[in-house]
Amino acid sequence: MVADDHPLFRGALKTALSGMDGDSDIREAGDFEGVKALADEDVDLVLLDLSMPGVSGLSGLMTLRGMHPTVPVAVVSAHDDPETIRRALDLGASGFISKSAGMDEIRRAVGVILGGGIYTPEDIDLGLETDPEIADLIHRLQMLTPQQTRVLGMLAEGLLNKQIAYELSVSEATIKAHVSAVLQKLGVDSRTQAVIRLSRISADSIALES
Repeated sequence: MVADDHPLFRGALKTALSGMDGDSDIREAGDFEGVKALADEDVDLVLLDLSMPGVSGLSGLMTLRGMHPTVPVAVVSAHDDPETIRRALDLGASGFISKSAGMDEIRRAVGVILGGGIYTPEDIDLGLETDPEIADLIHRLQMLTPQQTRVLGMLAEGLLNKQIAYELSVSEATIKAHVSAVLQKLGVDSRTQAVIRLSRISADSIALES
């Protein structure tokens, strides 16, 4: 799946993928609702833009990983600084491809990921997280189960417990339990505080910090 809101860039990615060995069935999504609608366990790889209608930043990666934990997701972004790349990998991305990458590099990255590896751009020192608050947040987010991650993403969308329960086909009591667990793991007291903490890993905040 190629997920990007710019048709020209989706076309460039499709061209790169079509030049690889074997036949490819390529799905396209121009917004995050389309990503969620088209993604399923049959997808071998999602190439996900960090910023598109319906999502901002690494929260989209988290939501997708929560929905389909076994599907590899490679982040494709113009924000290709070490902080963004490292945080994407820490939150479950199987690779990072810069939007400035050429066709050969895109094909090489996709080949590495489909082979079960992790791809990062060459000659980049990812270093260590220098922001202690972000480091703590990522550690806490890593403790969430896939279902808790999905619930957190839906909280960020402003959905009520009964709406989340309907979307996930579970009881409202189950969602309340998930919300309580999410708040505890994030070390916050309210849904609002949880959403504010999650917003710290948005592409906008990363760009400002870089």
